[in-house]
Amino acid sequence: MAAVEIKDLDVVFGNNQAQTLSLIDQGLSRQEILEKTGDVVGVQGASLSVNEGEICVLMGLSGSGKSSLLRAVNGLNAISRGSLEVQDGDNSVDLAHCNAPTLRHLRSKRISMVFQKFALMPWLSVVDNVAFGLEMQNVGKKERRRRALEKLEMVGLAEWQDKFPHELSGGMQQRVGLARAFTMDSDILLMDEPFSALDPLIRAQLQDELIELQERMKKTILFVSHDLDEALKIGSHIAIMESARIIQHGKPEDIVLNPSNAYVEDFVAHTNPLNVLRGRSLMTPVSEGERSGGSLTLNANENSEVLLEQGCPVGAKRGAESLTLTHWDESESLDKVGKDMLMVTTPEVSMRNAIELRYRSGQPVLLAEDDKLVGMLSDRDFYHALLGKHFTQSTDSEADAA
Repeated sequence: MAAVEIKDLDVVFGNNQAQTLSLIDQGLSRQEILEKTGDVVGVQGASLSVNEGEICVLMGLSGSGKSSLLRAVNGLNAISRGSLEVQDGDNSVDLAHCNAPTLRHLRSKRISMVFQKFALMPWLSVVDNVAFGLEMQNVGKKERRRRALEKLEMVGLAEWQDKFPHELSGGMQQRVGLARAFTMDSDILLMDEPFSALDPLIRAQLQDELIELQERMKKTILFVSHDLDEALKIGSHIAIMESARIIQHGKPEDIVLNPSNAYVEDFVAHTNPLNVLRGRSLMTPVSEGERSGGSLTLNANENSEVLLEQGCPVGAKRGAESLTLTHWDESESLDKVGKDMLMVTTPEVSMRNAIELRYRSGQPVLLAEDDKLVGMLSDRDFYHALLGKHFTQSTDSEADAA
């Protein structure tokens, strides 16, 4: 079920909205509209569905409209045209037409926000900062302190409860902001570049912690970022914005493998695809492999093959020499993998781990689902993973020849 449903949304900042919307319909650019009306188009024609429990990352360069869209979800930016529906229990509330009491209800019960600049109150202790939203809801002191301490424990700051914000590092202050948002127990979290002001090591640590917390709490998160590596790491889906428009929305793998235009491709060109791609995306399906009776060729040059019974891998050999068929999943250590093992894993294996399996075993990697072989990853597929969208037909031919 969609927690947030956005359809044909426009957000315009200025005093000539009717004229500006008409110019948008005529196809004028943001700059042309600014020159004619003095209005700024923050979001134009945005349509986006965010399902319950997913992390959707809004990303793009500065001025692309990502924060403008995020702030429309809790009414901080007024909607000029279109609809933005937020699920509230069994009901759906359209922020384009909701009244002030309904908006207050959504902000206090349904939607919380984590800001880039922490937004902590310096005169309040850490625990009182975390409990502040509950105080605004008239929750009793004992109960709000209990809930605040519970969330501080969750983010590893229970021992700092009586300190003040200036006594904490930047990363610790951001954790307080996260704890405050989680304390409200809102189903939807809006996060506006919350880690961008932090140094790289702390930033990576908080990204990991957010992923871990999300696995436990299953919130719906809209996360603004200008960093594609961050978006690919934490996002269930990514919406890339340019000039106030959403130009591509999809799963991280889809964004990397199939950029919709040159703008997205430029983003993808500077990221590491191994952090995103899974074996299923790049494997050679069994149906395309070279078959001989009940076996599938692994490497024609080495005369190696895997033996199949009713589609299941049951043995392997290289010439007259047997290879050890070994099953592996990503919860296991890679240290068990040795030379001349033929590794079998799932199609969801990360390409980073698959390359490690290939390196340690010296053999292609088999991918099986419900015990049946569905594909394999050979050197050709690994080249594709490394080169991503730039894997050309000529490169393909050269890899096959090698």
